[in-house]
Amino acid sequence: MDKKQPNKLGCIVFDFDGTLAELRLDFGEMKSRLGRLGRAYLDLEPAVPAVPALEWLEILVARVQKVDAAAALEFQDRAQRLIVDMEMEAARNGALFPFTRNLLEGLKEKKIKVAIITRNCEKAVRLVFPDLGSYCMGLLAREHVPRVKPDPDHLFRALQHVAAPPQTALMVGDHPLDIETGKRAGILTAGVWSGRASQQDLIQSGAHWTAQNCRELILALECERLL
Repeated sequence: MDKKQPNKLGCIVFDFDGTLAELRLDFGEMKSRLGRLGRAYLDLEPAVPAVPALEWLEILVARVQKVDAAAALEFQDRAQRLIVDMEMEAARNGALFPFTRNLLEGLKEKKIKVAIITRNCEKAVRLVFPDLGSYCMGLLAREHVPRVKPDPDHLFRALQHVAAPPQTALMVGDHPLDIETGKRAGILTAGVWSGRASQQDLIQSGAHWTAQNCRELILALECERLL
């Protein structure tokens, strides 16, 4: 954490999968399936790159666009349905972490505003967390924003939705992309290694705090009198 004492927190924006819920989605398999689908529109099956699935889809659509604009629209539609199908399959086998509801209820009692931002689709999130509205002031999923995180606009829209100033907000997630999102927005960040990223990954990404999970993070913030 920076030496400068931060402001007392008034809002926490959480990522969802791997942060508040078990991470069941296999993004490597998603990219492989997108590549196989792309083979129907391109001469060769494209090599799977290191970029995330949604960003790779944009690259593939642009490649197909150069060949056939109508085919690009068809490919994009099929690819988006493939992604949603995988998200829903993962959600049907998913679950919140055991501590999630109590943690969010505790923040609510402390008058901390809570929002969730995710690159996932809304219906997958609500399948895992059907009573989300009782614990959270806002959910901004992929279909709610023009550009998903790490574009900071995704985070800024969540803060605007709950009327929270960036100066007293914290972005919490399980992936370096979440930390990048917060840093680009100029707000405090915390990484939890309850997903697939390691503690070292999160430290190297520049998180102000790291913890094993959100429960441990909130305890640490309470000890620092930030909640």
